[in-house]
Amino acid sequence: MHYRKIGKYGLKISEISIGSWLTYGESIENKIAFDCIDTAIEHGINFIDSAEGYANGGAESLIGDYLSQEVISRDDLVISSKTFWPMGENINRWGLSRKNIITAVEGTLKRLKTDHLDLYFMHRFDHTTPLEETILTIDDLIKAGKIRYWGTSSWSAAQIERANAMAKELNAHPPIVEQPLYNMFRRHIELEIMEVAKGNGMGLTAYSPLAQGILTGKYNNGIPKDSRAAHEENLKNDLIEENIEKVRKLAKVAERIEISVGNLALAWILRKPEISCAIIGASKPHHIIENVKASDIKLTNDDLAEINNILDNEPSWPPTYEPFLFYEDKMH
Repeated sequence: MHYRKIGKYGLKISEISIGSWLTYGESIENKIAFDCIDTAIEHGINFIDSAEGYANGGAESLIGDYLSQEVISRDDLVISSKTFWPMGENINRWGLSRKNIITAVEGTLKRLKTDHLDLYFMHRFDHTTPLEETILTIDDLIKAGKIRYWGTSSWSAAQIERANAMAKELNAHPPIVEQPLYNMFRRHIELEIMEVAKGNGMGLTAYSPLAQGILTGKYNNGIPKDSRAAHEENLKNDLIEENIEKVRKLAKVAERIEISVGNLALAWILRKPEISCAIIGASKPHHIIENVKASDIKLTNDDLAEINNILDNEPSWPPTYEPFLFYEDKMH
């Protein structure tokens, strides 16, 4: 496993990291989840990503139960979580207000059974709370030792730029990392976000690097009954014949290089030095054993040119740039 600094900062994380979205505390048994984390650590993964909204706190609780076994020193891991999405019916239990952030951090630390978070992400931008309030709250939590660093997730380039400028104005800790959606089908961060993050010394921890399994080739011959696509609505936008045909062609490139198509997709993401890591989701240990191999793969210029021809999709904005924007009126 190779490791990269997060932007200009000293924190180092594994190029392939593990996330808990749609898996831990929800769709897979705890024992299998523990086996996955064991396997990840054994293969050099040191960054575990979560959020309070994953399985309504269940993912954090599972990770906390794992940590309580003390099979590895807490200091050997980089653990993150996030807040923004509603947690219950309480009108104040969502967003990036001082009240919600402090409440969220306290709950996350209890579930994770730890006294600090290495990274804490603002899971979306909050249009209803002054950014100054959010930044000063985070700064207080960093000074209190409950958070080491903070970051943004699915923020626009303008929002990231504004957060950095305001943190500087307030003499507060700036965000060190953005966590965006990024894969072969979703390249919009290459337009502005990647450059703005780099210009501010931030790293990028890419989520859904395999397009929720599409880029592994598992759907090339249809949708298995026990697969995520059989019951997940949010896969439909990418699970189209045009993309499946591209994956079939990419598989031939991978075969020539003697790697899996999934590792081809991960290595393609890691081609960018701005990327700190690709966050994979794994429901079985052998998925991790396979995916960590991507850290050792360096694609040649010829490989990248061939891949680019197959993808034939220059970076572009999604039809709706903020597809997950949460409006306050939905709480009323």
